[in-house]
Amino acid sequence: MTNRNNVSDDHRRFMSEAIRLSVSEMMDNNGGPFGAVIVRDGEIVSHGFNCVTSRKDPTSHAEIVAIRNACQELDTFQLSDCQLFTSCEPCPMCLGAVYWARLNEVFYACTRDDAAKFGFDDEFMYREISQPIAQRRMPMFQILREEALEAFRLWDMKGDRIQY
Repeated sequence: MTNRNNVSDDHRRFMSEAIRLSVSEMMDNNGGPFGAVIVRDGEIVSHGFNCVTSRKDPTSHAEIVAIRNACQELDTFQLSDCQLFTSCEPCPMCLGAVYWARLNEVFYACTRDDAAKFGFDDEFMYREISQPIAQRRMPMFQILREEALEAFRLWDMKGDRIQY
């Protein structure tokens, strides 16, 4: 792990690449101004940029794309020996993906408050997540729980499952 006060020239180089992607891909109309790279052992293993509008996929955030690309490149679903460099603090969805991928460090340039000033405001999501389900703005209804529990029971008995 990196000491919070110990930012190296390599860290700056990796972040500069994420920022370069955020600008070039946005200017090419691929999506919003966000870029990311994933690094392992001092080498960039994947790039990602926001391509929500070009792919017509709301999950195609820079961090998600970089994680998907790194997992493909490294043939794994866990990136515990990798670092993420991203041009902006990850949104709630991307932060979830960072934790699921088990990245060991995240470096970011702009904050979520910086992004909000330019119309990328995720604050309502942070508030919604903390609300009890019944108080969220999007109606959510639980149905067929008992039927769905069967999948978990089968998973629990499955001898050859891959833990993650």
